[in-house]
Amino acid sequence: MRKLRLILVILVLLPMVSWSQTALEIVTKSDEKIRGISNYTVMTIKIIRPTWQREIKMRAWSLGTDYSLMIMDSPKRDKGTIFLKREKEIWNWMPSIDKSIKLPPSMMLQNWMGTDFTNDDLVKQSSIVTDYNHTIIGDSTIVGMDCYKIELIPKESAAVVWGKIILFVDKLEYLQLRVEFYDEDGYLINLMNSSDVKEMGGRVIPTKMEMIPAETPDKKTVMIYEEIEFDIEIDKSFFTTQNMKKVR
Repeated sequence: MRKLRLILVILVLLPMVSWSQTALEIVTKSDEKIRGISNYTVMTIKIIRPTWQREIKMRAWSLGTDYSLMIMDSPKRDKGTIFLKREKEIWNWMPSIDKSIKLPPSMMLQNWMGTDFTNDDLVKQSSIVTDYNHTIIGDSTIVGMDCYKIELIPKESAAVVWGKIILFVDKLEYLQLRVEFYDEDGYLINLMNSSDVKEMGGRVIPTKMEMIPAETPDKKTVMIYEEIEFDIEIDKSFFTTQNMKKVR
């Protein structure tokens, strides 16, 4: 009888435990799920337009939220182009001119390499964890999965490109299944849907992301993870402007 009472108490408390999580805790878990302490990623990006398509292949390394480096392997004309994030600085090295360029904050909202992702989406200059205030505003169901619906409003001191973000995080695996990006006037600009959830690198993650402009839904950019390794051994010294020219 005592065991039965204990089981009933646990069943009653489980929903309370779930809802006791703050919006910040949920967003942090979802962010850490796809990042790890560090990671190495091989990905394909497909730019899809009504009359043409283009494909980009690239590799990326990251350490925490402050360091990342991406190198493009194709197409041939862009091969070897590198983007580096080191804390709040963003650098671009183009082998065709053998020159490193520091990107100003004003360029973060511009599209990255002709895709529908912004520079900020790719290099993650701003952080959804530290640069925003978070509020759970409801529940939703995305591709059959129960999700928290969380509103992210920029902190006054944060230098971010979005006026608001609505994030849909599933309650079981903390996967970011849908992200809505709004400008400062509250207009929906981009919508990102994540799918093809499977185990990769020892974690269950979405392996396909589609970024769709709200005003031109017949256009989109698809990012596909081909390979990912989490918690790799990598040092801050890898993420330097000097090393940009050496990475192959």
